[in-house]
Formats: sequence, structure tokens, C-alpha cells
Amino acid sequence: MRTARFIAEGRLHIGTVHESCLVDEAGRCYPFEAVTWLPPVEPRKIIGVVLNYAEHAQELGMEVPTAPVLFFKPTTALIGHRAPIVYPTGVQSLHYEVELAVVIGKRCRKVARERAFEVVRGYTVANDVTARDFITNYFRPPVKAKGFDTFCPLGPWLVDAGDIDPDNVTLRAYVNGELRQEGHTSRLIYKVADLIAYISEFMTLEPDDVIMTGTPEGISFVKLGDVVRVEVEGIGGLENQIVAE
Repeated sequence: MRTARFIAEGRLHIGTVHESCLVDEAGRCYPFEAVTWLPPVEPRKIIGVVLNYAEHAQELGMEVPTAPVLFFKPTTALIGHRAPIVYPTGVQSLHYEVELAVVIGKRCRKVARERAFEVVRGYTVANDVTARDFITNYFRPPVKAKGFDTFCPLGPWLVDAGDIDPDNVTLRAYVNGELRQEGHTSRLIYKVADLIAYISEFMTLEPDDVIMTGTPEGISFVKLGDVVRVEVEGIGGLENQIVAE
């Protein structure tokens, strides 16, 4: 099942996704083009992982980490499908990062790796937008680089946990229809179960918290007017345009 949050006719709805429309709680059907898309969940925290694909570390000239390297994105960075990504004034180097996002389904702590999928509600697509101007090294958490408003597109919908294998999906990013980035979650250094076990060892995870699992190689810079589409196989595509501040 796929679920979405959206605004239609001036009201917030949580509905199910059909082939060409969103169906609200009362059974009314809204065409995709007739709604304002919202992020599919409202997380209390968004946890990112850097350098979780060896090839991505290599393209940046970085060593592969010996443990997951984490950072937080603020909830004020969240936007939905088709909402604009704001290019901050003064930034010189802005890029996309397609990622599989894991949504937690229950409050949990110290989850064993072999039981990690028991706490997953579902999966969605994330774009970890990054202003590389503010990344000097990964010993300094990239909070500013990744924390601007609109720097966390999420969506377009949530896919139930049992509907895909998170360790076996392809990720792609397109800019103006041109394929720029492609990877596969089988190449993750720390897979979904590893990340849940590692993070929950010291931090309580709560329902609708989001873990962004990292991006593969293939980042490139974008400019004003570009349309970025990030896709995860089995989930769908998340599209946003770059606009001026």
C-alpha cells in the first residue's frame, strides 16, 4: 500500500495512492495535478548518513568510514513532491543526493539487527540537497550544508515496509530529464538493519522518524531553473525545481 499526505480543496488529507489519483478518507478521488503534495510523514527527527557508499566516498576523495557517520536535518528543511527547492543567495555549489529513506513505525531503543525490520513502517524517496560550499571535512558535521530550508524533499508517498526489499533497489537522479546518478542499495556499506541497530543503540527512535541511508556516486551541481527528479525502484519519483531565494 502507498499512502500520501496532501492538500486538496483547502483541507489536509491523508489518503491512499491509486494509479492516477489520491483517494481521501471519504473515498473522494483527486488527480495528482489537483493537489499540493506534502511530505508523507511528519518526523520528529531526520537522521542522515554520509559516505555510506564506497564509490561516493572515492569520488569525494574520502576514506570509507569505520562506523556510520551521522548528522541531523532540521524538520524545517522538509518539502513535498513538486515544491520548490530554494537556492540560497551566495551559494556557489548546490547538488542533489538521491537516497532511500526509512520511516520508523514504533518507539524503540536497542533494536537487535535481526529484528530491525520489525520497527520499520515503510520507505520513501529523499533528496539530501547539499550546499557543498560549507563542507570542509566530515569531522565537522555538515549541518549548515544540508540544513537550509527546503533542503529535504521527501515523498511523494510512503510505501509499506513489506512491499519492497530495501537492500535490493536501484536509485536514480535526473536533472532536466538527463540521468546523472545511479546506484543500488546492495552497495550500501551499512544497510538498513545495520543503521537501525547502530542508531537505536544510543538514541530512542520514534514513530515517523526518518533515516536517510546515504547517496551513491554521481553527484553534480545544479543551477536555477533545473528540475531534479530522484527515484527509488519500487517506490516512485520525487520531483522539485530549483528556484531563486
